[in-house]
Amino acid sequence: MQKLQAALQRIDGKGYKAYRDIEGEYAFDAFTLVVDHVQADPYAAPSRLRVILPYDVADLPGDCVTGERARAARDYLARCFRRAVRDERAMAIDAGAQTVLDRTAVLFTDTGVEVRFTLGLPARGRTILGRQAAALLCRRLPEAVEALRPGQRDDGALARHCDTVEDQVALRSQLAERGLVAFVADGAVLPRRSGVDDRPLQEAIAFEAPDALAVTLEAPHAGSVRGLAIGSGITLIVGGGFHGKSTLLRALELGVYDHVPGDGRERVVTEPSAVKIRAEDGRAVHALDLSPFINHLPYGKSTEAFDTALASGSTSQAAALQEALELGAGSLLVDEDTSATNFMIRDERMQALVAKRDEPITPFVDRIRELRDRLGVATVLVMGGSGDYFAHADAVIQMHDYLPRDVTAEAHRIAEAHAGQRREEGERDLAAPRPRVLQPRSLDPRTGKGKPRVKVRGVDTLVYGEDEVDLRAVEQLVDPSQVRGVARVLARLAESDEVWLSAPADAVARLLESDWTGLTARPDGDLARPRIAEVMAALNRLRGVRLRAGGG
Repeated sequence: MQKLQAALQRIDGKGYKAYRDIEGEYAFDAFTLVVDHVQADPYAAPSRLRVILPYDVADLPGDCVTGERARAARDYLARCFRRAVRDERAMAIDAGAQTVLDRTAVLFTDTGVEVRFTLGLPARGRTILGRQAAALLCRRLPEAVEALRPGQRDDGALARHCDTVEDQVALRSQLAERGLVAFVADGAVLPRRSGVDDRPLQEAIAFEAPDALAVTLEAPHAGSVRGLAIGSGITLIVGGGFHGKSTLLRALELGVYDHVPGDGRERVVTEPSAVKIRAEDGRAVHALDLSPFINHLPYGKSTEAFDTALASGSTSQAAALQEALELGAGSLLVDEDTSATNFMIRDERMQALVAKRDEPITPFVDRIRELRDRLGVATVLVMGGSGDYFAHADAVIQMHDYLPRDVTAEAHRIAEAHAGQRREEGERDLAAPRPRVLQPRSLDPRTGKGKPRVKVRGVDTLVYGEDEVDLRAVEQLVDPSQVRGVARVLARLAESDEVWLSAPADAVARLLESDWTGLTARPDGDLARPRIAEVMAALNRLRGVRLRAGGG
């Protein structure tokens, strides 16, 4: 520490580049500080540093350093560090919001607890303020590290954090054996404060399952947990506007992740491979077999290996569905509000006016049972404007004042009483799409100038090489750190020595299941592990990527 203080005093008042002199490793009384990278100037991305706290100094409870509890404990420690430095605008750590993701901000390594953070090294213009830097690194940083140690650390809160995550993992693990795709516990708080504030709405109505659709699961810490069971078939969520249909679906979308204690959704769990699909005008589609949903286009254009740089609403939704099936999704989540009407339904009046020979689209309503029966893929569908799905549904849940009702029997009676003359339009049996093959070199993030170009703008945009990828329709991304993780996985795929890579989703899975924290040469602290679905969603939207039909 004295060595660092002396170096900062020596360069006080010099030009900003002299800060590079402090890169290296410094022994403090209780920890080691590593300055990995110093920013080039005050306006560049902040400097990257690490604190390594030996395990005997951190003295963590023994049950918090292995398994899922270790992920939760790492998340908790990152949040502790963030609270400890909240008054220092220059110092930051990637600690997340309402979800507990597998992050690189805090790692348990062979040498101890490694805390990765950033620091905007202080300056006046481009002149070094060395004494201020010394105060941050030699006084404020040790105080922040103390918050991670016994005494200042709240081990009761740490245990609750780990218990909450472990319960969610246990609840999610029971879904398949119970024939479920999702579970919403009684007492859950689903509404959020606003579209930009993901914290629970205060004074919201607590969720309560109707007896007919209730099931009880077991959690290691919460014990028996009663809640709404959503089966692995076809589930409709209906109801009037503003009664909570989309709010429930949104909670299910994010039930693939664990949530922090007090979030309100910490006992809402969804099977891990669930994918939300929607319409997305203008996206790119590459060599994708859309023929089960879009066929016999004008002028005889084939849709078995369909390419477009500017997909329509119906085409983009068909593409999203086929891409989800290609990567092995076990369930699809669909909201009428974000769907293309002509993809979802073609009623008998339209069938009478426009003959099937003149309509390329096979609507989703005519494939939903095949998804269940032939492919074993469940669907959870929010539908407020059409009753044509009633006859196909295994369960119909009506949301009223944010509370669910079982209206399955009534919906089936209505379907029988109002059976019309609508004809099903599927022209051939539904089959899962064959995986396409990828040319890895098309994922090279280098621009024409030969330098890698990767930038992340929130969860909405990934700038990757020459491409700017619009991710707004990839609604299960919850954190910019996941997008950075996506970019790192794509860049690693680009390094493959295969000319054409078969089953790229499997290659992504292997990368994510290995030591994914080593995807970059430098020790980045702002990455979160993405799902395969979101990596493939970004890959499929890259306009410069080269994919071709499998087996071709």
